[in-house]
Formats: sequence, C-alpha cells, structure tokens
Amino acid sequence: MRAVIQRVSEASVTVNQEIISEINSGLLILLGIEDEDTIDDINWLSGKISKLRIFGDDKGMMNQSIIDINGEAIIVSQFTLYASTKKGNRPSFIKAAKPEKAIPLYENFVKQFEKDLDKKVGTGQFGADMKVSLINDGPVTIIIDTKNKE
Repeated sequence: MRAVIQRVSEASVTVNQEIISEINSGLLILLGIEDEDTIDDINWLSGKISKLRIFGDDKGMMNQSIIDINGEAIIVSQFTLYASTKKGNRPSFIKAAKPEKAIPLYENFVKQFEKDLDKKVGTGQFGADMKVSLINDGPVTIIIDTKNKE
C-alpha cells in the first residue's frame, strides 16, 4: 500500500457536483493498493498514519497526531499512485490492484482507520470521477509505502 498523507485545514470530495465528504482540520489520505497488499499492510499503515506526529503543539512544533488533536480525515482510493513511467510517456498502472481486490482492501483500511481514530472518516467513491479540493496546511505532505518502511 502506498499513501500520500496531506495535513489540511479543510478538504472535500465532490462527485457529480455533489459534496460527498468534507472536513476541517485533519488529514486527506490518498491510498494506492497493489495486488500484494494484505491485512498486515492495512494494520501497519493505519497505525502509522493515526500516530504520525505532524500537527503543531502549543509551541508550534510537530508533536501531535490526528488522534491528539481530535482531527478529521478523508480517505480517497487512488490507483494512480502505482503509476510506472519507466517506458514511454504514457503511465502504466499494471501494479495497481484490480477493483475486485482493491475495493475490499480499501473498505477494510477505512474501517481500521475509523477504529484507530475512534470516529467516522470521510471517503471518496471508488471508481468515480472525483474532484478533490484541499487547503494543504503547512504545506505538510508525507508519502508512506508499506513495502518500503522508512
């Protein structure tokens, strides 16, 4: 699994000109899933993101997690995170999981993240043409890959 985590002061997801998810301070998480991903990837990544200390404390230092600030989250599935640009100029998405594998993993990740936060989170709509709006706070953007745990 690959995630792009953005600290936001606000974010929303729109499908067919209707806002389906909207948050204030928290995280917008773009989630890419590949065929090799398992429940272990879900548990590790959800735990890592929920405890990631990227929010400011009273001294302005990044010492607090989304849990600490009681922040909100939106999780959007994004197969393009597995784009390969090695050959030519047209990206290949061969490593991205097909919907029959990706949808259950995405849904399980959302459930696990809700459990870790102890609250509901917003989502995108799998396979839809979504418009994602955000105000990146900082800006702070972190990329995490469960196959490359740096």
